[in-house]
Amino acid sequence: MNLESQDETPEREAAPLQAEIEHESGQEPPNGDRFAVLRIPDYRRYLIGGVFAAAGSQMTNVAAGWELYERTGNPFSLGLLGLMAALPVICLALPAGTLADRHDRRRIALRAEVGAAICLGLLSLISYFQAPLPFFYALILCNAICGAFLGPALGALVTNIVPPEQIPAAIKFGSIRWQLAATLGPVAGGFLIAYFRQAAPIYALDALGRLLFCVFLWPIRPRQQQISVEKRGWSSVIAGWHFVKGNPLILSTITLDMVAVLFGGATALLPIYAKDILQVGPEGLGPLRAAPAVGAMLMGVTLTLLPPFKRAGWTLLFAVAGFGAATIVFGLSKNYALSLGALFVLGGLDNISVVVRHTLLQILTPDEMRGRVNAVNSVFIGTSNEIGELESGMAAQLLGPVVAVAGGGVVTILVVGLVAVGWPQVRRLRSLESVMVRG
Repeated sequence: MNLESQDETPEREAAPLQAEIEHESGQEPPNGDRFAVLRIPDYRRYLIGGVFAAAGSQMTNVAAGWELYERTGNPFSLGLLGLMAALPVICLALPAGTLADRHDRRRIALRAEVGAAICLGLLSLISYFQAPLPFFYALILCNAICGAFLGPALGALVTNIVPPEQIPAAIKFGSIRWQLAATLGPVAGGFLIAYFRQAAPIYALDALGRLLFCVFLWPIRPRQQQISVEKRGWSSVIAGWHFVKGNPLILSTITLDMVAVLFGGATALLPIYAKDILQVGPEGLGPLRAAPAVGAMLMGVTLTLLPPFKRAGWTLLFAVAGFGAATIVFGLSKNYALSLGALFVLGGLDNISVVVRHTLLQILTPDEMRGRVNAVNSVFIGTSNEIGELESGMAAQLLGPVVAVAGGGVVTILVVGLVAVGWPQVRRLRSLESVMVRG
């Protein structure tokens, strides 16, 4: 693909790609060996090493939210925490995506993880000595800067490790990997807070996890990356956005996930639910944080065993609508078991959306643009997590946590209806495995 005239190329290619996707042969491609991707040594390193980094990150999320709410008692402090994590992604993700398309993605990921480990080590010291909160927020910001460069490089790296036909399987197992870490991390974080009665050791463990991931990444030798050859400039930086805008399937699935996370995310307010509404303390906070991940992990395992989606578009729409409904149940619940169940269902349905979106993103995007397209995804999805935390914190401050969470679920369901009407391509989407990139 020639990227010299990038502003026009995505729109020209979107139409034939869309025609390919909407073709219905009535026959699914053969599944083959669903576990073949696990026999690729570099992919196993990528998968196993990522558990350490992701689990540590989840532990830090739990610890940082709990520490801030303990020190301030103010829901808005939780929203400000999300803002500090979102700003670098908003400002730096697109340049970081361009960097990932021009340079070795593995080296970028290694440097970003080492930087994150340094930030987390300093955060551990800041927390231990109870330094003023501006120092705490500053280190959260620095850690997020490292994450802004890590996201596009790491997201695109997996496609250089596995052959194209294994990308859907790699996405599914990567989702299981992430959810396993997101299950173990919050539970461990909650119990470690209860044991140590402080968050500093958790940040130190996260730093160690980042370094362990680097140990696994170092020996990986990806196949040759397709380097972008277009002229340097702003048009190159925003080429990923032009590509996304020109592909209705990618744009619609990103929009669905973004709105669901932005308005339907309840995780930012879990410290309030654990302490004030459900009254289960830090020991109960860990399972609450882990419940969505447990549901998502089990859903991920299920998706690897079941045949491919025959109607992926409708499955996606019902999954996101169900996510909104489960969010409403959690928001209104005052029973700990019911709240855990709602979060479990919410996580399982969310994982369907994640698998569909990531698979389309990687399959429909040429290799020389994957860094920038993953950067656009980071801006929309990654920042919606953090901006959603800010929105939830502000809404909880003004309306109360119950209205903030349940109202977000209602908005999510309404947006699903708008997407179903506004993007008919989603309704017509069949099997993900039948979507092929044109050479």
